[in-house]
Amino acid sequence: MDLPPAPVDPRTSWDLPAFGQMPVTEVLSDTVTRVLAPNPSPMTLDGTNTYVVGHPGRAAIVVDPGPDDADHLDRVVATAADRDVEVAAIVVTHHHVDHTEAAAALGARLGCPVHAPLQADTAHAGRVLADGDVVDVPGFEVRVVATPGHCADHVAFRLGDGALLTGDHVLGRGTSVVAHPDGDLVAYLDSLRRALAIGAHVLHPGHGPTLSEDPQAVLHFYADHREFRLKQILAAIDAGAATPAELVATIYAEVDRRLWGAAEASTRAALDHLAASGQLRTDRDGRVQRTG
Repeated sequence: MDLPPAPVDPRTSWDLPAFGQMPVTEVLSDTVTRVLAPNPSPMTLDGTNTYVVGHPGRAAIVVDPGPDDADHLDRVVATAADRDVEVAAIVVTHHHVDHTEAAAALGARLGCPVHAPLQADTAHAGRVLADGDVVDVPGFEVRVVATPGHCADHVAFRLGDGALLTGDHVLGRGTSVVAHPDGDLVAYLDSLRRALAIGAHVLHPGHGPTLSEDPQAVLHFYADHREFRLKQILAAIDAGAATPAELVATIYAEVDRRLWGAAEASTRAALDHLAASGQLRTDRDGRVQRTG
């Protein structure tokens, strides 16, 4: 099959900080300050973004405390003090360790609950977060938006000023992983549509820089990118690839091999989607074939 042109990432023309050049601490708005964790990698990009969210002089929350690194946690505590906020709660977008590892320790240090989408990640009398819940922060609204797909328990946080903290659903650079088998492509695409419907004026991602120039264009690109990957998979199967590893070697040939494991997870999620829609089948040897 002939492939259409690949979708163009609108961020390529934006004035975003180069990889490795994000400031460690940055005030992003009257209510949002980002503290960058020192855990850069091909998967975490510049590092995990921890957010201190709240009006100066009032209560606040910390979103995604990140790795249990003493210097990082000291910076988060110092940032709350500098912003003149008292942390009332810690919340996490999903269970992956680069977002949650420090949550219980920071909750104990600050004497506040840890709320999370999974019971196992709550701590200090924290509660399980579900779609539509409002996190109790006096004078500031933080609403939970279920955004499964990257993983099953993923949520985003919509702020009262219209911003959306997206966790790993949408990143500041590149595209997210659909972490099969916990991740699901259909759920991921549905979550993109939910995010589009919200109409946020700014996206604060779990990794990479904040996106404020045209957030809707980024969300459309994410959806178009996934649809293009599906077409690439079908074309590669037509050309003879028949296993997830062969598909990754074909489609991601120019991508850093350190990312091939993540690419295979997303590819397996796409294969599940294509099989469920009747476009593929798997033979006894586990090799995929077109049905048409």
